[in-house]
Amino acid sequence: MDSVLPVVIALLALAAVMLISATDRRAKTLERRLHRLEHKVDLLLAHAGIEEPQPARMAEIDQLLAQGKKIQAIKVHREVTGSGLAEAKEAVERRMR
Repeated sequence: MDSVLPVVIALLALAAVMLISATDRRAKTLERRLHRLEHKVDLLLAHAGIEEPQPARMAEIDQLLAQGKKIQAIKVHREVTGSGLAEAKEAVERRMR
């Protein structure tokens, strides 16, 4: 009986690792598909000459950037868009150009 317990624990650990790995692969696949779709929508909007409407607080971000408050601008961008830190930093830096 004592020799069965380590085998059962090892099998459970292996099953957990496989489940996590499968979930991670699925998430990465969906993320890539979403990125491609967003890119296609951006291309269609550009081709049609349509600008994406900006949230009202984007003006606040521009004001913060004009004052040299990049970190606060990134924080506001994250609040407005729900984006992650790296994505918000990249977007704010694009607005600075």
